[in-house]
Formats: sequence, C-alpha cells, structure tokens
Amino acid sequence: MTFPERFSNLPEYAFPRLRSLLAGHEPGGEVIDMTIGEPRHAMPGFVAGVLAEHAGEFAKYPPNEGTPELRAAFCDWVWRRYAVRLDPDTQVMALNGTREGLFSACVALCPETKRGKRPVVLVPNPFYQVYAVAALAVGAEPVFVPASAETGFLPDYASLPGEVLDRVAIAYLCSPSNPQGAVADAAYWSRLLELAEKHDFRIFADECYSEIYRHEKPCGALEMAAAKGADPERVVIFHSLSKRSNLPGLRSGFVAGGPQCIARIRRLRAYGGAPLPLPLQRVAERVWADEAHVAASLELYQQKYRLADEILAGQPGYRGPEGGFFLWLPVADGEAAALRAYEQTGVRVLPGAYLGRDAGGGNPGAGYIRVAMVAGTDELQRGLTKLRDCLYE
Repeated sequence: MTFPERFSNLPEYAFPRLRSLLAGHEPGGEVIDMTIGEPRHAMPGFVAGVLAEHAGEFAKYPPNEGTPELRAAFCDWVWRRYAVRLDPDTQVMALNGTREGLFSACVALCPETKRGKRPVVLVPNPFYQVYAVAALAVGAEPVFVPASAETGFLPDYASLPGEVLDRVAIAYLCSPSNPQGAVADAAYWSRLLELAEKHDFRIFADECYSEIYRHEKPCGALEMAAAKGADPERVVIFHSLSKRSNLPGLRSGFVAGGPQCIARIRRLRAYGGAPLPLPLQRVAERVWADEAHVAASLELYQQKYRLADEILAGQPGYRGPEGGFFLWLPVADGEAAALRAYEQTGVRVLPGAYLGRDAGGGNPGAGYIRVAMVAGTDELQRGLTKLRDCLYE
C-alpha cells in the first residue's frame, strides 16, 4: 500500500511537538498556559438566546454559501469597517472558520501551471501552517519568505527573483501577523498590489486579527485594492468571529473577493465543504452586526499591551505587537527557553521554530517564543513576570 509523498515532509504540528518537548518534565510552579491563541474574553451576551431561539433549525440542512441574512451581515460589516461595497449574492461566502477557507480557496483558485511551469505559493515565514499544506495539496511549490526583524516582521516578497515571481499564483499575507503582531500599512499593501499586478498573482489576505490592535485600526487589503482601482479578482480576504468576538467554537468566518473567485470557491465547497449549521448562522448574523462587544474586548487587549510593555520594558529585543494578541519574544533558543520556562516556573509557551520552516537560511522562528495574551490580566501579569525573571534576568 502506498501513500502520497506530497505531505511526507510535513513536520509534526506545533502543539503535539510542544507536548513531546515537555513530556516527562515537571512544571516548576502553577501551570499557566500561554501557548494557544484561544480568546478568553466574554462572548456577546445575546448568543445563548439566539441559539435557543433557532435550535429547531438544527433539523434543516444549512445553505452552503450562508443565509441571505448572514451574507448581508458580512457585506454590511465590510462597508462599516472598510468602506467597500460588496454584492452579497456574488462576492461573499460563509466559512466554517477561516482555516477552511484559507485551504479551500487555494484548491479552488491555484492553477495547475503558471507560465507553463509549476506554480509558486508565497508563504511568510513564520506562518499559520495551513498556508503551506494548501500549497502542497494543489501541487504548487511553497516558497517561504522570511518575515524577520530586518523586514519589519512582514515578508519582502519583492526581493524574490523575477523568475520566481513570474511563477507565483497566490501570495498569503496575515495582517496583523501571527505570530509577530506586525501590521501591513497602506504603503505595504500598495507595493504588494503593484507586485501582484506586475507578475499576475492573487493575494490571500488573512485578516482574522484585524479588530485587535494597539492604536489605529489596521487598513485592509480590500480597501487598498479599491483605492487603487485594482482588479476585484486580485484580492481574496478572510475574516472570522473567533478573535473579533471571542467565539472560536462558533466556527463562523467568511471569504470575500471578486465574483469569479467566489463562484469557484462556492462550486468547490458545494462538493466537499461543511456548511455552518443554521442555528450558528443565525447567531453569526447578530454577532457580525454588533460592535459594542468588539469595543469592550479591544479595550481589554489594549490594557494587556500596556501591561506587557510595563513588565518587559528594557528587555533585550522586546517589541510590543502592533496588533493581534501574541508576544514574539527573542531568546537564544526557542525550544530551550520553552522547556526552561516550564521546568522553572510552570509557564507554557510555544517555541517559535514550530511556526516557521527552515528554508535554506535557517528557521526565522528559532530564536523566539510565542506568548498568547489571552488570559485575564492577573494571570497574564503572573505569567509574564515569571517569564521575565526566568528568561531575561
């Protein structure tokens, strides 16, 4: 019996790797888990009521693309947030979380060849791991581009050789970025759009952290594309309620883009997708329309930014995130630091190398740990203080 080779070089996923690293070691104190990006702020208070009201709709098959009301809610939110008008019938589709969309959109939109050669999918390094597996699934060549301190923790795609850029079919970008918390500004998006136009590729903008930021709302790929008059098929965006609304278990996200792109993603999903159950779609309709809970959650995250700055001020290489809820802390060796922190303090953090890939020039995540700032402020303060005292002093 044979198995496919295209996934044979995938490393173990980050969290099983961490469990293996820490197996057999005892925590050096109260266990404080700062590994996984699972929001712990309060979800909107009306969720349970809406779910109960529509519980009977579990007896119905849900619409694949999302209810008309949910698609309208997506479009209304995009208009409020980015001042871009979308057609709810042709330019948006509901997702069962953004990971599904980030994978299936690559399957639906990546061509078999580009200029007669194997297509390239650009991936920032470190990265959300679904980007790479999507590229491999379609037979494309994933090209890992460092998103390091030298590049402002965003990938410099323009630095690639022309012959590589000419084969690019899709470029993934996460802003605010996971894990580094960097935000692509208008100038960055403008340059990337110009590069995509020159070399004829699509941009997949993973914007699930867009509502968590330090000062100003991050600009988005769709609004920049509209401002530049770009082809509407050039950009595909992905959003979710997991981080925005502290509802990771709801699995409500959406994809938006040009009508041709969305038509192809919808067609593929009709065959192999898993639509969001109707009662959950009804909840999502309400949640996307409400901003009060988003503002309250944002205020808490901004308090956490200030707390991290206060505790870690003056530590070598410390840089507070511009957005998202992760700290990307420099250390000599991420695995050694994670093990030391657990054994000496009980604090669990994720080695940065588990989120990156060695692409010939070393793994750009190897000298970092990722710390999730999702716990309450008291627990966060204890955890960060322990990390500082263990790793930096």
